[in-house]
Amino acid sequence: DGSYESPGEEDEEIPWIIWFCGLKGNEFFCEVDEDFIKDEFNLTGLSAMVPFYDYAIDMIIDHASPGEEDLTEEQQHMVESAAETLYGLIHARFITTHRGLSLMEEKYRQFHFGRCPRVYCGGQAVLPVGQSDIVRESSVKVFCPKCEDIYYPRSSHHKSLDGAFWGTTFPHLLLLSLQDVNNPANQINRSKQVYVPRIFGFRVRRKEEPQQAQQQPQPQITANASQATRRADPNVRTVGNNNDPIDLTSV
Repeated sequence: DGSYESPGEEDEEIPWIIWFCGLKGNEFFCEVDEDFIKDEFNLTGLSAMVPFYDYAIDMIIDHASPGEEDLTEEQQHMVESAAETLYGLIHARFITTHRGLSLMEEKYRQFHFGRCPRVYCGGQAVLPVGQSDIVRESSVKVFCPKCEDIYYPRSSHHKSLDGAFWGTTFPHLLLLSLQDVNNPANQINRSKQVYVPRIFGFRVRRKEEPQQAQQQPQPQITANASQATRRADPNVRTVGNNNDPIDLTSV
């Protein structure tokens, strides 16, 4: 169910990172290299952002913490929660490295993050993105490189993930790195198709949309000339073609 429970005795040999990334709902995460986590330079500033930092880092890299057995059950749950948050923040840094981008690119190409729900994007693969780099400000969204817009993930499990665990930079950095590769398959053309609402075939004009006549002044026709035209051709219609908008603001 994706809840945070420590592995059972039969799972003791499974590294914490593999166990965590294998939980249902954590498919957007990749497995951060342990060497990256052990390099203190990569963790600069995180100790002030996460409670029980030392216990949390030891849990992530499967090291026994001194005094761990003295923690109460409530404190143990707090350490587990802190480990999840800490791993997410480390993950956001890792996926902007060459190694992290490579792992996430593989997941992207296999549609692990889903597809764009927009019809005119034709099932384009999406990438996870955060609207903020600060934890607990917004949940993770998915970014479509074809329409360049963001959407809520389809799975309810993913909607509860913190967007800071992917950050605001990752998807754009990955797409930029793909452009440097001389491979036409990596080129994504932005979708130019836009859905046009119509009523009985006529395009609907929004209230804030200026009148077409104001945008493109038409030559004036005198009443006599207009009457002469109708007499010459009784089949002439003055409503306009199907691309002319209907003004519904006065209805």
